[in-house]
Amino acid sequence: MGLMTEQTLPHPAVDEGESRPVWPAIWRGIKNRCPHCGEGRLLFNYLSVHDHCSECGQSFSGHAADDAPPYITMVIVGHLLAVPIVELKRHFDPSLEFQLFLWLGLAISMTLLLLPMSKGGMIGLQWANRMHGFGEDGDDPEDLLRE
Repeated sequence: MGLMTEQTLPHPAVDEGESRPVWPAIWRGIKNRCPHCGEGRLLFNYLSVHDHCSECGQSFSGHAADDAPPYITMVIVGHLLAVPIVELKRHFDPSLEFQLFLWLGLAISMTLLLLPMSKGGMIGLQWANRMHGFGEDGDDPEDLLRE
C-alpha cells in the first residue's frame, strides 16, 4: 500500500448529500466563524473573506455576497434609528447640530459594526443552501456562460 499524499486525501469539508442547517450556518457566519465547522475564522481585514477554513478546509472562494450585506445593514440601521429620531424630535426638539452629531455618529457606528456580521450571515446562508461555489455540482458562474 502506497503512502497517501496531501493531494490524495479526501477533502474534509465535502459533505455530499448531508443536509446543511440554515440557521446555525447563518449564526456561525454572523459570529465570523466557518459555517461548516464553526471553528475557523471567516473574515479578515474587516470584510475580506479567507480562501478556506483553517480548521476544516471548507473553501470560501465561491461565495457571492456582493451587494446583499450593505442592503441588509442599511435596512437594519434605518429601522433601528427611525423611531428614536422621530420621538426625540417630537418630545425634546433638540438643535439641528446636536441631532446631526448624534444620529450620524450612531448610524456610522452601527453600520461599521453590522456590516461584517451581515456579510458573514450571507455567506453562511449561501453555504447552507449550496448556492454559488458551495454546491457539489460545480455551479461556478463561468459554467453559466458556457451554456
